[in-house]
Amino acid sequence: MQRATPEQVRASCTDKEFAWVRTDEISPLDTIIGQERAVRALEFGLEIENKGFNIFVAGLPGTGKNTAVQSFLENMAKTKPTPPDWCYVYNFKEPYKPRTISLPSGKGAELARDMKDFIAAARREIPRSFETEEYTKKREETGEIFAAERSRLFAQLNEHAMKAGFLIQPTPTGLFIIPVIDGEPVKEKEFAALPTEKQREIILRRQKLEEDVAGTFRELQNIERKAHEAIWDLDRRVAGFVLGLLTKEFKEKYAAISDVVAYLESVEADILNNLALFRGGDETERLNPPWVKEDPFRRYAVNVTVDNSDAEGAPVVMEYHPTYNNLMGRIEKEAVFGALITDFTMIRAGLLHRANGGYLVMPVEELLKNPFSWDGLKRALRECQVVIEDASERFGFFTTKTIQPEPIPLSLKVILLGDPTLYYLLYHYEPDFQELFKVKAEFGTRMERSPENIEKYAAFFCTLCEKEKLLHLDASAVAKLVEHGSRLAEDQTKLATRFSELADVAREACHYALKDGETYVGDTHVRRAVEERFYRSNMIQERINELIIRGALVVDIEGAVVGQVNGLAVLNSGEISFGKPQRITATAAAGREGLVDIEREAKLGGRIHTKGVLILSGYLAETYYAQAPLALSARLVFEQSYEGVEGDSASSSELYALLSALSGVPVKQELAVTGSVNQKGIIQAIGGLNEKIEGYFDICRAKGLTGAQGVLVPRVNKDNLMLREDVVDAVRDGRFHIYFIGDVNEGIEVLTGCPAGDRNPDGSFPEGTVHGRVAARLKEMSAKLLAGKAAKTRKRGGYDNPDH
Repeated sequence: MQRATPEQVRASCTDKEFAWVRTDEISPLDTIIGQERAVRALEFGLEIENKGFNIFVAGLPGTGKNTAVQSFLENMAKTKPTPPDWCYVYNFKEPYKPRTISLPSGKGAELARDMKDFIAAARREIPRSFETEEYTKKREETGEIFAAERSRLFAQLNEHAMKAGFLIQPTPTGLFIIPVIDGEPVKEKEFAALPTEKQREIILRRQKLEEDVAGTFRELQNIERKAHEAIWDLDRRVAGFVLGLLTKEFKEKYAAISDVVAYLESVEADILNNLALFRGGDETERLNPPWVKEDPFRRYAVNVTVDNSDAEGAPVVMEYHPTYNNLMGRIEKEAVFGALITDFTMIRAGLLHRANGGYLVMPVEELLKNPFSWDGLKRALRECQVVIEDASERFGFFTTKTIQPEPIPLSLKVILLGDPTLYYLLYHYEPDFQELFKVKAEFGTRMERSPENIEKYAAFFCTLCEKEKLLHLDASAVAKLVEHGSRLAEDQTKLATRFSELADVAREACHYALKDGETYVGDTHVRRAVEERFYRSNMIQERINELIIRGALVVDIEGAVVGQVNGLAVLNSGEISFGKPQRITATAAAGREGLVDIEREAKLGGRIHTKGVLILSGYLAETYYAQAPLALSARLVFEQSYEGVEGDSASSSELYALLSALSGVPVKQELAVTGSVNQKGIIQAIGGLNEKIEGYFDICRAKGLTGAQGVLVPRVNKDNLMLREDVVDAVRDGRFHIYFIGDVNEGIEVLTGCPAGDRNPDGSFPEGTVHGRVAARLKEMSAKLLAGKAAKTRKRGGYDNPDH
């Protein structure tokens, strides 16, 4: 047994350990601290370019993994090249399949402006080119040539008809062939009065002439077609000359980008095929009915879906709402006369597009919450391309006539943030997860309490103050935060990396410093912030302590009682955990039931607690079976326990109560006990040590410290002590004690003041020792049980004798 010194129950940190006075004298933090394993994993995952090496960052909330990963990526992204812009343009060959164009960063918006200016110039200059005298003259000359040809054909037809005795008369409905006799046209009545033979002759000649007229008509149609082609070719040459002038500089500017040059050539061809659209007037009005609002020139626009003109290096996209549309992109629609229409200008980029060439960071929990998002991400990563389509069509719910944008090649790193539990669930139950996220970067909750890490702690608080415009901290405040970090880590040799909680303490300390009119945050402000944070949440603890002090919940802190020990439990009320003393009692008598856990029988005991109680049976068998069979019926119970009991940290307390009940040696009630035990009697480590000790100390202080009270704790938990300063002061003044216990023998001696008793060479224990008394009691119970059994056998034998 070893009694703890004040230095052993709290690892102090003083301002003398720092070479500076205030945090504004040191440099801000420029790296992730305390996460060497995670940093190495991140560096590896970001550097390797093979497919599937995306990263899952696992860590508990509050470890600062989100902020740390974002800062880490932003620093790394500055060294990477800026990815290209991506645009969607009209596909003149397949209008329902818009094409993509990739351009150097900043060129996408520039191309869109240039195209807008180009179309505006074309709409202005093309109509002017058709208003020139030269064009008018050429058009008239072309028209005259074909008009003369038409006149020649008509003249030949009339001459041929006159020779055949007919007259060709044009009408709105066509050409009429009228017979001529003696130079005069024959009317219908006159033709009917002619002899039948004459009529037949005229009809035959007319039929032959009609064949000639039909041939002439075919020639006229051919001439009309040639005339139209000639005019059309003239218009295209005139417009082509204008377009050539307009696109010359345009093509030179984008000559290095073959997709843009090909697109410009397609635009030129389409403009020449739709000159009526640019010439204006009635022809343009006829292209679209008056009730249609669609702009016919919109197909010449450039939809810049990804614009990296303002980016420096690779993009880092943090998203906390990764819906399917936000992730994959979407195709918007607008209502026109009750119908939903869309085109390539309504394509909107998603997170994958914006992060393409860089890094996309998302919380995995939010990703899994949103329908279809996880499946969409998997598909994009497997196929290395992003396909923009409606989720309803993707999964076959229903289909409508819409556009099918060309997929965009995908090259990025996806970093998922999540709880370790989600990582293991996905790893074991999602087949694609192992292939797509091959790198795990795990953020721990603790780091070594070394001088180097303490300086990094200070740099972290310097960064926080600079970033959020807080008051800077003096060295004493940082020292208290270092101690608080060890308290959160529950280890004197460690510092917690729960930077979210540490930052909140610094913010609250800054608030109290401002309230006091200070220019820097001191240790008193940090201490107050910690105390106030606890006070805001400890109403339940105060109510329990009040019940104990008033005697409603019975806990003795004086005297000595057989078979009764003060155990210690930890309760969690959300933001805080606190200790609660708990009376544990044991009774023992001769019997065959063995060790009975009342908590288990009442279905209030958890599996780990039940295991701890069963271990006690193993200890009793190991220690005393050589002396006498275990013929006992013992009961263990947590008194006034109205809720479930879990954990094995009270197993040593239960064993001490049982040994006291068997030996008849009373246990000092001013001492409380915590620690688990194995079958060999070794005291093992437990959790929540500081809260348990402080919970018992608060009760003792409220009832009155006598200098005899204290707590027995496992020796292996020595480094886990980071007690409150008031408890440390009580230990220093000898008003409260902490005992480090290694095994059951040490513990029972402290609790009873009676020697435990070492085993003699013959296996027995010395008389008057705790073990000697327990062994004697077990022998007595065994003998009593055997005597009772023999008496029952004799009695049953007498009744069964027929001669009785």
